[in-house]
Amino acid sequence: MMDRNGLHGIFVPVVTPFGSDGELDQSSYANYVTNLLSHPIHGLVINGTTGESPTVRWEEVEVLIRITRDLLDGLHRKMPVIVGTGTNDTASTVDRTKKAAQAGADAVLVVIPYYSKPSQEGIFKHFQQVAQVGIPVVVYEIPARTGVRLNIDTAKRIMELDNVIGIKDSSDQLELVSALSHVGVPVLCGDDLHLHDKLSLGASGGILASANMNTERFIEMYAWARQGDLIKAKEAFDSLVPWIQKLFQESNPAPLKWLLKRQGFISSDHLRLPMSPISVELEDELEQLQSL
Repeated sequence: MMDRNGLHGIFVPVVTPFGSDGELDQSSYANYVTNLLSHPIHGLVINGTTGESPTVRWEEVEVLIRITRDLLDGLHRKMPVIVGTGTNDTASTVDRTKKAAQAGADAVLVVIPYYSKPSQEGIFKHFQQVAQVGIPVVVYEIPARTGVRLNIDTAKRIMELDNVIGIKDSSDQLELVSALSHVGVPVLCGDDLHLHDKLSLGASGGILASANMNTERFIEMYAWARQGDLIKAKEAFDSLVPWIQKLFQESNPAPLKWLLKRQGFISSDHLRLPMSPISVELEDELEQLQSL
């Protein structure tokens, strides 16, 4: 079973490829993940924000898990597969978490309940129930999308729950990583532009949509930081910043899907509504960036 020692390094959240008909494109997914597995990444995340989780049906998530497991087995690779199961309803989150465990997930990624703006006590009780499922849980803090911020005291209470192994911090603040890493809690950076800052403060790695591109450079940057050479880590990170900025200039994962199609890893950049394709202006800017 995955534990806190396994929650380090560069985890790549995968896109969910759809055909032009809007249905799951299993062939593209296998081709795309096979390419990711050619790099020494530390883990994969299925059905996160990058995977358009609000629009993906649970039976499709199970298909993605099965394909990923088959690819890992075929390549004799061992790495954690984390699956997003969080919703803004505790009962449905618990149900999805149980199904993820049965489908072969190593851990689940559970977002702070969104839209409802629960109290800190409500957030704690949400995770208390999810943790009782028994599969390792990674808390997902992303206040820009949830409308509520997890405070440090609540975070520490949640981290004391059995089966909670760490947190993905996608806030633009540094308080959580500073407070939690100092007490041995693995913190994975989820706000790509703050990766260097959070690694410098003790983050154990990142779940980074932009690591779908320039993957080796992200791994190199993480390795420098882990070795304590923050100057070389910063140099590597600075070279990635233009890519990160463009990949998040319009809503993720639209720019990423456009690039993956352009590079031949998926057959279509189709997104399910309400997500829509990137602008012509951004297409031109991404073309220019690729040519540098």
